[in-house]
Amino acid sequence: MSKRVWTVASIAISALILGACNKDGEATKSATAAATPAVEAPVATVNGQPIPASVFAVVVQGQFQKKPAEITPEQHKAVLDQLVDLYVAAQAADKEGLGKDPEVLARIDFQKANALASALVQKYTKDKTPTGEQLKAEYEKQIAAMPKLEYHARHILVKEEAQAKDVIAQLAKGAKFEELAKKVSIDGSKAQGGDLNWFTPERMVKPFSEALEKLKKGEYTKEPVKSEFGWHVIRLEDTRPNNPPAFETVKDRLGPMVQQRQLREYIEGLRKAATIQGL
Repeated sequence: MSKRVWTVASIAISALILGACNKDGEATKSATAAATPAVEAPVATVNGQPIPASVFAVVVQGQFQKKPAEITPEQHKAVLDQLVDLYVAAQAADKEGLGKDPEVLARIDFQKANALASALVQKYTKDKTPTGEQLKAEYEKQIAAMPKLEYHARHILVKEEAQAKDVIAQLAKGAKFEELAKKVSIDGSKAQGGDLNWFTPERMVKPFSEALEKLKKGEYTKEPVKSEFGWHVIRLEDTRPNNPPAFETVKDRLGPMVQQRQLREYIEGLRKAATIQGL
């Protein structure tokens, strides 16, 4: 039922282009190899096809975050063996005509765009370390967006609406909420009498939080609340101010937020300047 809070804001384009080390990473490196100048000295050749040193360097950087001169002989051999296997397989695929397969061509096209976009992002963010003023401004934005209250609540979760209505009827007759929770709730909080402790509304699924915010202290929902987890009967125990964290305690998390915001604005600017059809 809970959702993460204070996470770094993200955008779809950054998820795409910052995820360079994914399962398609080797194919991306292969696409890079195809664009490598033929005059570059190879680290090896496979059936006459050179494996450029720049491709070797890309793989080394991706695996060890080091330059080729900084890795051990064992690591050098391991990377070279990987590349030989890759090139042997790629050559065999080409002989079987897979290089003309529409799906393969589409993957190559995507991987080329992915590599280029990744390079652009690296160049764009290289010298854009957030300033103190930018960090402070981001902090203020995050604080302004935070819920003003924390809630302490209990709930009883059951599978069927009829069960929830029966719980409400028993409460109306004077049954104790905590005892009913221990008896019939299917939630992990049942051992604590349905106690969910303190939380902010966005940590809960929307139907739950919306119903909770309408309650006064000591009240419970007079109608069952349906969510993806089942049917809830909710009681509000108390509220208190949601005090924001101090700037210094979250400062390290604000930098990535600022960079993501800048990147999003940059990509949005590129979109606005582009001629896009089909949307």
